[in-house]
Amino acid sequence: MANALLIIDMQTGLYDGPQQPFERERVLGTINQLIQRARRANVAIFVARHTGPAGSPIEAGSPLWQLWHGLDVDDAHDHLFNKTRPSCFLGTDLAQQLAAAQVDELVVVGMKTQFCIDTTCRVAAELGFSVILPEDAHTCMDTPTLPAKAIIEHHNATLAGAFVKRVKAQDVEF
Repeated sequence: MANALLIIDMQTGLYDGPQQPFERERVLGTINQLIQRARRANVAIFVARHTGPAGSPIEAGSPLWQLWHGLDVDDAHDHLFNKTRPSCFLGTDLAQQLAAAQVDELVVVGMKTQFCIDTTCRVAAELGFSVILPEDAHTCMDTPTLPAKAIIEHHNATLAGAFVKRVKAQDVEF
């Protein structure tokens, strides 16, 4: 079984926006550790950027659309791609790239838990991928209804079993 690391939406506009993500520094550090471990194991790294329509704060090329400068991404070797929907698969060639690399297991990390992480995990499972969700490597912001910590805990619990194998980042095997 070949696996890949999929990093979702770790962009300036989300990471460093007016409402900061829950435990953002810890999550960034955890993701960077996973990136380093994936590189040492020669595992493919895919990096998704959410792209808004022209004129939006996160339109392609805008400052807020850029990947967070603290993310240890290597433009020359990692597979960067843009998406316009919560799913990393809809309207992208991610599934084809994963098939070409003979990947059947995805380690999914990044932002936002209740949108792109949730949707991508569910779609990946429906497409036949085994999905690993490091419970400590995704984040979001507080909402008027729930604090971010509760959103993360809820999604860790509801995705586990039916859609993902939930683990701690330190237990991810590349």
